[in-house]
Amino acid sequence: MKKILLIITSLITIHANEAMETVYLKNGCHGCHGLYGEGIGASPRLQGQKEDVLLRRLKDLQKGKTRTAFGNVMVSFAKSLSDDEVVKMAKYLSTLKRVEGKEVYELEYYDNTGDGSS
Repeated sequence: MKKILLIITSLITIHANEAMETVYLKNGCHGCHGLYGEGIGASPRLQGQKEDVLLRRLKDLQKGKTRTAFGNVMVSFAKSLSDDEVVKMAKYLSTLKRVEGKEVYELEYYDNTGDGSS
């Protein structure tokens, strides 16, 4: 019985990750953040970030809160996600294996001072 539950849980997780990967690609996130969330140029790395940090940032972006010029672009992308998709996206990105060895812009902390959190 435990094996069956483990298999079912694994299949659900795999399906959920595939669904969020599709949302990530469909919404064009990869255009700035990289195919695997590795970050490109001024667009931060998303892979392996803490789920709670990603969730707070996405929710703030949905409210139109940002600190950077690039963040204004993210507001429309975040607003296109449902509340459920925001939660799943944060979880998905946090589970991506972090690729080291490439210098990228990092989101190492969450600071909600000022006008937002992008």
